[in-house]
Amino acid sequence: MAITEEAMRFLEEHIPEQAEMALKQAYWRALASGSSVLISENGALVEVHPDGTKRVIRQIPSPTPVTSGQRLEI
Repeated sequence: MAITEEAMRFLEEHIPEQAEMALKQAYWRALASGSSVLISENGALVEVHPDGTKRVIRQIPSPTPVTSGQRLEI
């Protein structure tokens, strides 16, 4: 079955919404299975446990501004 260009555009426009829903489902599914989840919250890497407790793992460094073509050594 061929898909029309209009249908393809419609589906592509909804990719961000679908990705957001999939991420939320994975988050809750992991917690429901008893696993902890790592998230970014207020500039920190935070581990969220199934019982709702949170533990700060570390602060996340601020982004490094770069210009096009610039080379960085890590």
